[in-house]
Amino acid sequence: MKLDSSMAAVVTGGASGLGEATARMLAGEGVKVALFDLNAERGEAVAKELGGVFCKCDVASEASVDEALASARKVHGVERILVNCAGIGPAMRTVSKKRDTGALVAHDIAFYAKVIQINLIGTFTMIAKSAVAMSALDPVTPDGGRGVIINTASVAATDGQIGQVAYASSKGGVLGMTLPAARDLANVGIRVNTIMPGLFETPMFLGVTPEFRQALEASVPFPSRLGRPDEYAHLAKAIIENDMMNGFALRLDGAVRMAPK
Repeated sequence: MKLDSSMAAVVTGGASGLGEATARMLAGEGVKVALFDLNAERGEAVAKELGGVFCKCDVASEASVDEALASARKVHGVERILVNCAGIGPAMRTVSKKRDTGALVAHDIAFYAKVIQINLIGTFTMIAKSAVAMSALDPVTPDGGRGVIINTASVAATDGQIGQVAYASSKGGVLGMTLPAARDLANVGIRVNTIMPGLFETPMFLGVTPEFRQALEASVPFPSRLGRPDEYAHLAKAIIENDMMNGFALRLDGAVRMAPK
């Protein structure tokens, strides 16, 4: 599917990190971009710079998603591209010790549910809500293609570390939905793929010590550094433009395989 100014795109988590880089890439190709995020100040600034539109959106809320999509479509029309980058990456062990008493406590169940709600259910909500409108568009490729959806999982989907049980569960769910979602939407000409980033320069790593950063970079075989958000965006562009790329999850990780901790 060729990127051009006739197309609209929605990028969740578009105010920073992987989402912002993807929004910038799409805008650079002339695509009309809507940034969905909770950070209104940053999102509005980026959208203004790109000539796009910002829509405050909590992907964990179906009503918020509906409202944001309606706002974006009012300005740009129905999106042909959806890139899901919104998510959180907190850490907590299944069983841990209280610092003050040493007593064993179970993983906070509400906290676990929150991660699943945002990272997994939020991703699926965006897929379903976007796909139903995309499917009514006219095809734009010789094969009958109408749109492309790209999700963001993580290498944690298969290499989940200590303390990542909630995060890895959510990203494993995103990985698991990729093929069946692609098969579900094949009859309406919508492709679904997932990118599994490794260690990337995102807000998740803001504030880490230089020593910790160096250790992270050393764990990546080659290139031995954190990935750049623009490298994620470059892969997203390749997926959009390659009509045979469908139902697949790609690791983007410099050959890293995460150790237990």
